Amino acid sequence: MITAPPRPAALATLPPLAPRTTASPGFTVRPARPDEGAALAALSRPFARAGALRERPLSLYVAQAADFLVAQAPDGTLEGCLGVRVHPTAGVLFNFCVARHRQGSGMGARLLHAAFARARNRSLDTLFTATTGSGRLFLRHGFLPASASLAPPVWAESLDPRRGARVLARTL
Repeated sequence: MITAPPRPAALATLPPLAPRTTASPGFTVRPARPDEGAALAALSRPFARAGALRERPLSLYVAQAADFLVAQAPDGTLEGCLGVRVHPTAGVLFNFCVARHRQGSGMGARLLHAAFARARNRSLDTLFTATTGSGRLFLRHGFLPASASLAPPVWAESLDPRRGARVLARTL
């Protein structure tokens, strides 16, 4: 039997979010294809260089493309991505980025709602993430500050304390 770590009371009392569609005029949100690792790396590179994302090698994006959701423009260009990793007790969101010219368009919220749906489909009840930024989008969508000790241990141990990231969690 797998037992989940105890949840803070604040996480347990949040209502679930309503399901959202994943298509919108101008772009669609969908699972990444196995051949899109290079495009994921290219989209993420400016954010990694700016320190907003961890540096990850191209080989990691290629190997883990199936973990990603992408926002695609009508011309096929990837304009946003969000990784969703499933662990035995919870899920982790990682490598969340939206092209600068698309920020504020609702694309990030659509990616986040698609991640919630993916997590629910995999019977996860909690999602964790770590952010070095303000975390405003996560906070607006029900994430709350959480202790890394409540997160999947392999992920929590991978956090680099020098980055000063805050751990946030959301009950689904």
